[in-house]
Amino acid sequence: MRRLPAELVPRIPEPARKVVRAGIWGFGRRTARWRSLPDFLVLGAQKAGTTALYAYLRWHPGITGPSWKEVSFFDRHWWRGEDWYRGQFPLRRAGRMVGEASPSYLFHPLAPERARALVPEARLVALVRDPVARAYSHYQHEVALGREPLGFEDAIAAEEERTRGAVERLLADPRAFSRAWWDHTYVARGRYAEQLERWLAHFPSEQLLTVRTEDLGERPGATYAEILAFLGAEAHALVDYPRIFERDYAPMRPETRATLAETFAEPNRRLERLLGRKLGWG
Repeated sequence: MRRLPAELVPRIPEPARKVVRAGIWGFGRRTARWRSLPDFLVLGAQKAGTTALYAYLRWHPGITGPSWKEVSFFDRHWWRGEDWYRGQFPLRRAGRMVGEASPSYLFHPLAPERARALVPEARLVALVRDPVARAYSHYQHEVALGREPLGFEDAIAAEEERTRGAVERLLADPRAFSRAWWDHTYVARGRYAEQLERWLAHFPSEQLLTVRTEDLGERPGATYAEILAFLGAEAHALVDYPRIFERDYAPMRPETRATLAETFAEPNRRLERLLGRKLGWG
């Protein structure tokens, strides 16, 4: 099976990785004038298939981008400036389309206006997954990384308190970073309509394509073709569409699932009204 672009980065200890990353970033800045800004952004959502989609797009012969996913310029690294961002992209595009995928762009309150300021013509792709399943997958991801000590139900109950004041700090300081907001927003990230509305306040609707994660999984070839057509890329089919980073874990408690389904019922209806179609969740 082909390896993901993100997996091309050596699995080396974090201290050494920081040194390598600093060197790459420095070289990128020095050569920024010869690098292109992206033609498209995959906005997220987190744990909704962005890693798989970015891999599929990078396997297209007419598409290129950073060797790793999650540049995170319009959320975490905005303060580093345009030259830093340009430095993440290839030196020579050779007529190929350029794009990147950072799954917190959809969620960050300032990402839309920042993207509009720098790449106003960019095509935008948002993946949305059943928010109940997304929340549990997100939680299991944090557990696997050792960043979540609470049980799922307790983590959901603690979310509001854990993240209190985080958005205000992000709005006030471009260098601000909230670990709790980044890691533990299991419910908040599933309210997709309000996030998409922020993007639509800065970009025309014809520049935004919203795709169900379930469609990417159940009919990947057709969904991939739809995304390529939206981006303006030449039609292309992959030999296979492997699932990426799947984990096995115990199922969610039925009563927890029912509670979350009720929590997301109105946000999902709001999203269906925004998109003008049924999503089949719940």
